[in-house]
Amino acid sequence: MFWVKTRRVIRSGFINFWRNGWVSLITVLIMTITLFIMGSLIFAKAVLDSTLSQIQDKVDVSVYFKNTAEESDIIALKTKIEKFNEVKNMEYISREKALENFKERHKDNALILQSLEELGTNPLGAVLNIKARQTSQYESIAKFLDDYSNSSNNSSSIIDKVNYYQNKVVIEKLSKIIDSTNRLGVSVSILFFFLSFIVTFNTIRLAIYSAREEIGIMRLVGASNRFISGPFVIEGVMYGTIASIIAIILFYPFSLWLGPMTESFLGGINLYTYYLKNFFQVFFVLFVTGIALGVFSSMIAVRRYLKV
Repeated sequence: MFWVKTRRVIRSGFINFWRNGWVSLITVLIMTITLFIMGSLIFAKAVLDSTLSQIQDKVDVSVYFKNTAEESDIIALKTKIEKFNEVKNMEYISREKALENFKERHKDNALILQSLEELGTNPLGAVLNIKARQTSQYESIAKFLDDYSNSSNNSSSIIDKVNYYQNKVVIEKLSKIIDSTNRLGVSVSILFFFLSFIVTFNTIRLAIYSAREEIGIMRLVGASNRFISGPFVIEGVMYGTIASIIAIILFYPFSLWLGPMTESFLGGINLYTYYLKNFFQVFFVLFVTGIALGVFSSMIAVRRYLKV
């Protein structure tokens, strides 16, 4: 008996979907646009994260040591900093390596190279480049270095300068861009989810109104509230399913067209490659979101207008 009722509910849902015709088409269209925008935000976030990650890799804190600093003292400080959870990785450049890099950068400038030869000694100090896991963590690292430099136990500090404060503006702007992007993506998704909910809600309400005589007869013959509301929920499932399939298909030419541009202009990932690698994950997100949107809208409409 249960399976007979279930088949009847599903069959009624399919019949209602096709019978509503243009209304169903418009609802699917609106939901497709909503899911496409939500999917676009997923792709946009992936591209932006890749681009910001590259920028983030170029941002660091450089500690310049005095040329009189003992290498053993520098290594001891490096060992302390390596234990911080905020530190992602570090690069130590010795005085000799710093001089070698300097000569390589100015190999075409004979005057600078001649000046170095006349000095007879290496004027450069060692450098320690520190990369944090998050841009917001650079400040705590810089504060530790300042405290270390100003500590009473380090009256003859080995640190010459820390370039964090020169890079502080860039680091803060990068942090704000990341935070603003995340907030914008969430806000836009919520907005379009709400709009799609309103459209689906009104579509189901219209379907209920159109079938009011049938619903009245079903109640007279003793049909349960679940049996009456079931077909409308099935309609919501169909809206979400069809919209998610259309949306994921539309992303194929969209990503194929934008892929080379995102890779060359932004220097990040290829959008088309990302689409192929994450096809099932993206489709799952859109499918679940579409189904949830359709079912939720249908259930609210049913409860509101059928008083079930």
